Amino acid sequence: MSQPPAATQSAQAGPQLRTRAEGLASALPPLLAQAEHLASTVLLGSHGRRRSGMGDEFWQYRPIAQGDEAREIDWRRSARSDVHFIRQKEWQAAQSVVIWVDGSRSMGFSGDRNRAAKSDRARLLALALSVLLVRAGERVGLANTGAPPRGGQLQLVRLAEALTGELSEEDYGTPETPGLPAHARAVFLSDFMGDIAGVEAALAKAADRGVRGALFQILDPVEETFPFDGRTIFESMGGTLSHETLKAGELKERYLQRLAERKDRLEHLARVSGWLYDCHHTGDSAQSALLWLYAALERSR
Repeated sequence: MSQPPAATQSAQAGPQLRTRAEGLASALPPLLAQAEHLASTVLLGSHGRRRSGMGDEFWQYRPIAQGDEAREIDWRRSARSDVHFIRQKEWQAAQSVVIWVDGSRSMGFSGDRNRAAKSDRARLLALALSVLLVRAGERVGLANTGAPPRGGQLQLVRLAEALTGELSEEDYGTPETPGLPAHARAVFLSDFMGDIAGVEAALAKAADRGVRGALFQILDPVEETFPFDGRTIFESMGGTLSHETLKAGELKERYLQRLAERKDRLEHLARVSGWLYDCHHTGDSAQSALLWLYAALERSR
């Protein structure tokens, strides 16, 4: 059987490729545009790699010290003083940052139809943080995809595509750490309402690889205040768990105590692992959350 001419194949592929591209574009721009806009509202100075090393950017002069080589002396600067000075350059090596975004059913909860779901806020923050990191020359990747961290604008499109998928079938998520690069940095975005053992295991693996980062808990305001009373049916977002009570108000104190214990546990796990922890509410500013995350990664170097 003869094959169709190349020109015919190209003509057939053209409309198909356009259809696929238009379908992809219809899903990507909203999230990526929101992330770009959020990132643009955060005014940051230089990236903060203020460490000496290989690079092109001048950092500072410092007096010569024992162990320095003569070739490192800046003779022009030294000529203006009785002391010899070393010209240091700023470290320019890109670093890898891996972000895990909880995609479980519990993240789809919102206590108000006019308020973003926890998953929407987590995805927005993950992509906006990626925008800032890529602009700073870093490599970024999603733990959920298993692909290695990369830099560049194309990587942001890949991340946006990955973050626009459907939520999983699991009620609660567990941080994913396969392929985590040694000495990288990481961010876990979740409500952390599931089994705490999964978080403990992930942090232990990260610590073994010299990875530091941030645990960022995202909750809906309703989950903080527990405004329920009288007959109430509580169901997990996946529908696998259900509890009915006639006196929901009597559960409030115990619930708030358990929530406080969970936060304390997360903060403790982060501290002993060399990580940072914070809790964010979907009713609060996404900008302040993004600033905290970016600063946390800088402090976790």
